[in-house]
Amino acid sequence: MIIGAALLVLPTMYEVGRFNWTTEQGGHGPIVLATGLWLLWREVQASPAPRKPGNLIIGGLSLVVLLGIYLVARITGVLEIEALAMYGALIVGSYLLFGGALVRSIWFPLFYLALTLPPPDSVVAAITQPIKIIISEWAVSLLHALGYPIASSGVMIQIAQYELLVAAACAGLNSIISLGAICLFYGYLRHRQNVPAFLIIAASVIPIAVFSNFIRVLILILITYYLGEAAAQGFLHDFAGLTMFAVALLTVFLIDSLFTRIFNLRTERLAN
Repeated sequence: MIIGAALLVLPTMYEVGRFNWTTEQGGHGPIVLATGLWLLWREVQASPAPRKPGNLIIGGLSLVVLLGIYLVARITGVLEIEALAMYGALIVGSYLLFGGALVRSIWFPLFYLALTLPPPDSVVAAITQPIKIIISEWAVSLLHALGYPIASSGVMIQIAQYELLVAAACAGLNSIISLGAICLFYGYLRHRQNVPAFLIIAASVIPIAVFSNFIRVLILILITYYLGEAAAQGFLHDFAGLTMFAVALLTVFLIDSLFTRIFNLRTERLAN
């Protein structure tokens, strides 16, 4: 069983690491994988759910379908579908071995680990483009109101003599997945037993990611305006990325702190 799982997982994950984790879009993959495996082991050890085999007919048919999709995707070279089918087959295999109760009890680590896999390109394109346009419009409107010589057309920004493209690296799905994974991991560890608090953090993931990207785009535009295009594409570009993550984490901590304070005040009032 272990050899069979390895033959299924290792070739696909090698391709994921080679073609996705080496890019900015998938750079969070190794961190999510390491923390996800740790969380999965912890949750399995702590789960009180009974371990008994799942339904053989349901699990067997699902496994056959997923392995068929995996094989076709492997032959045709569609890595996104191949990875999803591989991961689905692992989950179904776990269901067959240990039952649905255990699989349901560890739903979050399973969902969290899925973030290591590359999303379909069509989904990336559909979500990225509106986000890029919105963020560029917000940045241009703010800086124009502050008196900067700036204008935009779609994702193209013109400030003074410089022209910038709000690329996916500055306002795309890559950072949303990375930031979302970090926020969800923090929220689950801190509020595992407090469902409302966890749901608030989970619901704020996308707004936080968009806001953080907005700050990053503002920083890059100002760096370009004051220091030139070369500076914005060098070390300061990476610094802006670190700033984005810092802003996202601070925002999560702020939301968590506000919710905790409100919740505690409400609990005290009810107690009195």
